[in-house]
Formats: sequence, structure tokens, C-alpha cells
Amino acid sequence: MTQSSKINRRSFLRKASAAFAGAVGFPYLIQPSALGKNGYIAPSNRITMAAIGCGSMGRGNMDAFLHIPEVQMVAVCDVDQNHLRDAKNAVDRRYGSQDCRSYGDYRQLLAKEKVDTAMLALPDHWHAAMAVACIREGIDIYGEKPLARTIREGRAICDAVARYGTIWQTGSWQRSIANFHRGSELVRNGRIGKVHYVEVGLPDGGGPKQASIKPVPQTLDWEMWLGPAPWRPFMDYGGQAPHWDWRWIMDYSGGQLTDWAGHHIDIAHWGLGLDESGPVTIEGQGKYHTVGVYDTPYAYSFVCEYATGVKIKVANASAQPKGMGTVWYGDKGWIHVDRGDRIDASDPKILQEKIGPEEIRLYKSSNHQQNFIDCVKSRRETITPARIAHRSISVGLLGEIAMLTGRKLHWDAAKEEFINGSEANRYLSRSYRSPWRL
Repeated sequence: MTQSSKINRRSFLRKASAAFAGAVGFPYLIQPSALGKNGYIAPSNRITMAAIGCGSMGRGNMDAFLHIPEVQMVAVCDVDQNHLRDAKNAVDRRYGSQDCRSYGDYRQLLAKEKVDTAMLALPDHWHAAMAVACIREGIDIYGEKPLARTIREGRAICDAVARYGTIWQTGSWQRSIANFHRGSELVRNGRIGKVHYVEVGLPDGGGPKQASIKPVPQTLDWEMWLGPAPWRPFMDYGGQAPHWDWRWIMDYSGGQLTDWAGHHIDIAHWGLGLDESGPVTIEGQGKYHTVGVYDTPYAYSFVCEYATGVKIKVANASAQPKGMGTVWYGDKGWIHVDRGDRIDASDPKILQEKIGPEEIRLYKSSNHQQNFIDCVKSRRETITPARIAHRSISVGLLGEIAMLTGRKLHWDAAKEEFINGSEANRYLSRSYRSPWRL
């Protein structure tokens, strides 16, 4: 298939399936006649994909997409040559060929490959710039959470998604797991009465880390890894630097708070029906290391109040009565959900309640990656689109700002700015290191 025919096929897929979905409200389905023997899908009819960021979550996501018949992984990209080699080998083994192309610079990939979709799994400080670059190329995206490092970066992604008609799936996969769906649906349908308070427990932070400046490994493009973040020398933290420990440095992330806010705060919003909203006030405190290079909070606690009157308390797990997960408290009981298929309630009978045909039914997905591919074909919105992921991580970022300023903050969720908070508003964005820009 030529590059021109790939572009034409992608354009046709977007326009035709969008028209079909808009007209009848049902997802586009591949007809049996379009499949070969035993359901085999010819490569020319598959959804082409590039994996950008092939370590840790990126590799896990890539492997999941490799097992979806409709997907043809055609290129991989990573700043670490070891990750790049391993990813290409995995793709080639899967297809029994040597056809997967590899790139160390995503700009080269975008210039040479005309793919339908991209899987992005990068440090937080890279999320917005790379996502918007892909969106402008007409690429649908499966992007890791959190949506962005700052609120204004998240807004830029949402605006680009809306402008270009992008299908976006955030890696907040808990919405595709049965217990989280069940708990949220019970809460939305009033099984614990009116909810007045929610606890969100996220992981405790790590201890301080000393670091020593080391030569950059020959296999790593350190300048590209840093990208728009402030320059600093490569350092050895005595761990998995830089592919894991970047989470504990504010230039790149917000620690466990922003690493997990896109999961459990997302579920809290889902059960409350607040996907399109945000708090009106935020206040709290964080504890920060005084030695070492890690500067994200190792302990944190903040309370958000919404216009509905409900309050959400977000804190590290050891500071929450029920630890990790999301707990909704209503005037008729409580429901607690967490990983490991956990779902508990103040009365076990609550969990046996049936949802009637006239009640609220939440979007249901049983496979997060497959949901993305299905929506690429149908042009329907995914279970975790950018606009919802933005509101979920915004709560974590607002809590971070409240702790850094040490003040009770008043938030205008519609304008996405603090009311009479010029100091706090400075934290809504971050300067990019030249030559990078959003």
C-alpha cells in the first residue's frame, strides 16, 4: 500500500464512519465479508499504529495492541536504543517479518510515517507537546495518563482534539474494569443516597534520594529525553533512572499524586457525575523532602469542595481510613472500590442491587485498548476521552498548587483560572526550554 493510499484510506475511514455513527448512533462494525478466512484481517485493512515510548507502560500497551487483530504496528520510537531494539524485535516476532521501522526522534517518525493511530507513553512533561504534534498530523491517540503536566497543557490537548476531530483514549483503564464500573453505577443511581463526602487514597511517596552526576549512557538521547523541561545533567539515582524515577522530580511529574490522580480521582468523578466539572475551592498541605533530589511530596492531603456541596479529600493512602481507592459516603451508606477487583459497601446488600432499565447506565468497556480501536473505526467517543481525563487530573494539579502556595484557593472551573489568585495562576503553565513549544 502506498503512502497516498494510506492517507486516502484514513480520510475515508474517518469521514464515512463518522457519518454513519452520527446518523444512526451505533458503532461501526466490520462486516464478515470484509474479513478473510477465520476472521483474518488483511494488513491493508488494518488500523496502522506507531508506538512512541516503548518502556514500562509503553511496552505493556504495545504488547496489548499487538494482540488486537485490527491493529498493524508499523513503527516504534524511543530515545533509549535498548527500548527501541526490544520493541522492534517484539513487533517483528509477532508478525514474522522485519518490517517494523524504528526511530529515535518522533519528528522523523511523523515526517515519514502516515499512521492512523499512535500509542504515547512518555514522561509527563512530554505529554502535551508530542500529543498536539500527533493530533495535527490527523492521528488518533491512545495516550498515557496523566493527560498533561499542567492544566493549560491539558487544555491545549483538549482544544486540539476538538479542532481536529481526534479519537483519544487516556490510559485510565480502571473505567474498563468491572468493579469500578459497578461501584460508580451504584453511586450514580442513589444506592447510598445523596453523596456528601468522598475519600481518594493514592500511594505514599518515596524517601529522599541522593544522586550523582554520571556520563550519559551511549544508548540514551538525554537531550531528547529532557525535551521541553529545564536542562540538568544526567544523574544516577541508584534506581531505574531516568525511566522510572523521573516521577519524583517536579520538572517532570508531581509524584504519586499526579501519577495516580488520573485513576482514583477519575473514578470519584465518574460516580458523582462530575466528569465535566471541577471544584470551587481547594486547600491542603504537603510534606516535602529537605535533602536529596526528589522534590515531589511524599505525604499530601487536600480537600476540594464542589458547587454541589460534595467534598473530596485526596491524600496518600496511609492518611486515609480505608487506604487506597475511592470511597463514596452517602446518607444511606458507603461504597469502596480499589484495584484487585475490590468492591465493598456498608451493607453487602447494596452490592446486590440491580440497575433498572430506566436508570443511569454508565459507558461500559471490558477492554481498554480494544475500546480505543473500536472507537477509531466508529468515530464514537472513547470511555476516557481527553476532556474527561483533563478534569480528572486537574484536581490533582489543583491540589499540588494549593500545597505549594499554602493557601485556600478559589477556582473558576469554566475559565480554568484562580479567582484573585495571581500567584497560583502562575502554576497553571510551565515555560518550555528552547526550541520546544506547544
